[in-house]
Amino acid sequence: MARSRREMYRMHGAVPAYRILFDRLETRIQKGRNGYALDAEAWYGGDIDKLWLKAESHGKLGERFEGAELQALWSHAISPFFDLQTGVRYDAVRGPNRAHFVLGIQGLAPYWIEIDAAAFLSDRGDVTARFEAEHDMLITQRLILQPRGELHFALQDIPRQLVGGGLSEASLGARLRYQVTPLFAPYVGAEYERAFGNTRRYRRLADEHFGGFRLVAGVRTWF
Repeated sequence: MARSRREMYRMHGAVPAYRILFDRLETRIQKGRNGYALDAEAWYGGDIDKLWLKAESHGKLGERFEGAELQALWSHAISPFFDLQTGVRYDAVRGPNRAHFVLGIQGLAPYWIEIDAAAFLSDRGDVTARFEAEHDMLITQRLILQPRGELHFALQDIPRQLVGGGLSEASLGARLRYQVTPLFAPYVGAEYERAFGNTRRYRRLADEHFGGFRLVAGVRTWF
């Protein structure tokens, strides 16, 4: 049996593959702050090791570029359902750009909950963390409801980034998408976001958005 498994892995398991996913490409409608968001990722490799790239960007419609986050990670399977990921993150923002060391895990928890959790150490010594979870609920074979939550943490106050220590920000929402094809699915949804503690105070002093409901509409596609 062991020999058969080794031969099957040699023939099939070591074949490299890839995927490019635009998980969220959306417009956000919110009182006084209509905007956009992009959340994309790509990976290349085999069953055990992969090169994983992640990109996020968001901002206000009709205004100049606010910034983007890019990650380049080595992803190594530590169980059938979870990968350990480590690498670098680069924030391209207005003002001084920042680099981070990244250590995290990504995978599929029980009940088919997708988890992405990571800690970040910046080139200025700031420690932050982020936890994301989402779950696809099939209403029909084409209609899918996706609840999604995200938490942000910081080990210390980072006033220059309008971030306070502890739980700094949280969001909770749901998106309802319709799979026109398995590779293309438009969606609509709603989301609530809130800043906490000193993050909320910093944003209020800077006249920045610190919470509220928003409607979203966009597409999810991959290849």
